[in-house]
Amino acid sequence: MGRPQYINIRQDASKHSDLKAFKEQSFSVLEKAYELGIRYFDTAPGYGLAEDLLAEWLKTKADSSIRIATKWGYTYVANFKADAAVHEVKEHSLEKLNEQWEVSKNFLPHLKVYQIHSATLETGVLNNEAILNRLAFIKNEHQIEIGVTTTGANQVKVIKRALDVSVEGNQLFDAFQVSYNILDQSLKTISNKLYAQDKKIIIKEALANGRLFKNKNFPHYNDLYGTLERVANKYKVGTDAIALKFCAQNFDKSIVLSGASNIIHLEANLKANDFTLSQDELNHLKCFQLNANDYWQERKQLAWN
Repeated sequence: MGRPQYINIRQDASKHSDLKAFKEQSFSVLEKAYELGIRYFDTAPGYGLAEDLLAEWLKTKADSSIRIATKWGYTYVANFKADAAVHEVKEHSLEKLNEQWEVSKNFLPHLKVYQIHSATLETGVLNNEAILNRLAFIKNEHQIEIGVTTTGANQVKVIKRALDVSVEGNQLFDAFQVSYNILDQSLKTISNKLYAQDKKIIIKEALANGRLFKNKNFPHYNDLYGTLERVANKYKVGTDAIALKFCAQNFDKSIVLSGASNIIHLEANLKANDFTLSQDELNHLKCFQLNANDYWQERKQLAWN
């Protein structure tokens, strides 16, 4: 919620007639999520109006159990134009951190996790002492967790580097928001290290940007589609619930983000709480993992829609 386009495979061509309707839709989903028991909300200034919408909705709640996670490092620039040449701009600078923190800090005391948005080795953000010191100050001043979100074929390398970052002898990063799903399971190669250091694992893109839904444009996934359909029929849920449950069971202490932008999808996602996959089913689904390079190369071909 917050911006009308993202890297995804949409088959329903959803449209929002105007900004007012878009906001009303977002508020209705937030309210329904709360009604259904969700208390962890992940946002970012790079998600268009998302921070503003969440902050406005939060004013209607007096509930200390609501936890907010947000990020810094991306700026949304598409201005709700579907044909925008550029949708977002990444900038891992101290200036951008300070600028976006001034807005994000308004979520306090609900703000529990503050993250570098899509940390990479290329931007040098994990070596920038000024930024790391500033994040350490924010962490200590407000008693919040500092995290990174990762994207790309070298996610594991980024996590390893982040685990080595210390400020004044103390590890800086507490939370790791990582792309993980049936197709990209590379997170498993470092999960033991994360668990051993008591790090928070937050799973994003559990539906692989829509690639886990049956689609004639991806015939190489037909065996996977067939398996997902059979398992979904067994538990009387949708493919989405199977994909989310796969993540939750493989990382039983994690937070799995839904990403739903409407109530129908939200309610379908939450059916993942109604069943448990067998070990044989988990093992079968694990067999569909791709090489991380192949996964992310295909993802690069997906459109903003």
